Amino acid sequence: MDREVSFVLIGFFLINIALTTTNAQTAIPENEAEVETWFPTVVKPISEAKTLEPNVVEAESGGVETIEVKQDGTGKFTTISDAIKKVKVGNTKRVVIAIGPGEYKEKIKIERLSSYITLLGTDPKNRPTITFAGTAAQYGTVDSATLIVESDYFVAANLIISNSAPRPTPQSKGAQAVAMRISGDKAAFYNCKFVGFQDTVCDDKGKHFFKDCYIEGTVDFIFGEARSLYLNTELHVHPGDNEAMITAHARKNQDGVGGYSFVHCKVTGTGGNTVLGRAWFEAARVIYSYCTLSDVVKPEGWSDNAKPEFQKTLFFGEYKNTGPGADAAKRVPYAKQLTDADAKTFISLEYIEADKWLLPPPKL
Repeated sequence: MDREVSFVLIGFFLINIALTTTNAQTAIPENEAEVETWFPTVVKPISEAKTLEPNVVEAESGGVETIEVKQDGTGKFTTISDAIKKVKVGNTKRVVIAIGPGEYKEKIKIERLSSYITLLGTDPKNRPTITFAGTAAQYGTVDSATLIVESDYFVAANLIISNSAPRPTPQSKGAQAVAMRISGDKAAFYNCKFVGFQDTVCDDKGKHFFKDCYIEGTVDFIFGEARSLYLNTELHVHPGDNEAMITAHARKNQDGVGGYSFVHCKVTGTGGNTVLGRAWFEAARVIYSYCTLSDVVKPEGWSDNAKPEFQKTLFFGEYKNTGPGADAAKRVPYAKQLTDADAKTFISLEYIEADKWLLPPPKL
């Protein structure tokens, strides 16, 4: 064999070995007990990470600014909104807003050009609550959110984010009320609780990561067009509605990159009245893998939103789920029980290109 050809083949094999190793590392373990030991081996601190985007390295290097918010007046500010106003437009360095315990009755918006902001509850066991009672009738649905984030590289940890508006009734108009809207790219949420009824989380645009979170609601309580990975997150359905929907994904065509992937998540609640997702738009994409589904989930599992033509373009998938709500026997025919090959994309951190931007949970 020609020496030059030999070198080319060796290089080809080495590249493939490297790619295989990377994919194996970023694949989420099937055994839930292994997730907590696996995660820090893949998502490394800035000092050890090798593949992060240069702007992320720059943002996290050279010292991180911390702004303290405490209701008792011992911090720099007593409101989160005032602390956010101190972050300059066009910010390129990480700013951590460290929030003490308490209830903060504020409606907060982080503008598009205020990037690299972290909202960090200082006590993971006594998380601060950010709450407001905005409704769609007052602000429009997506702008009713208590917390609106339009900037990139946002991080939240150890927070409770609530919309305290009353539960919508069949007679109420414009009563849907969002707790949080995330429209920026490359955002991470750790140990956060999202409280609401209809439209609790607007997971709007961009690539997002949720880990160890809790999201509750009734109708469409996770909705939008984002490409997001939810890991070890509880999805809790409030009882009382004739039908509840966990997700309403808004991918508009099959070439779109959006899609919600839930891995090792728990669907809880009672009533047997819930679908895992409904097709808000024709190419909605939602996948549940290694999840535990309670009997709150209806046997049919999914909804085409009374638009049977969507059945040809949507993508609703399930992979190795367990629990009474995971029985595939009576599932709608357009839902897919995924093969190993089908599921591979959705059970890896590569789904959100995490190696380029994701860092471990923040600490003070």
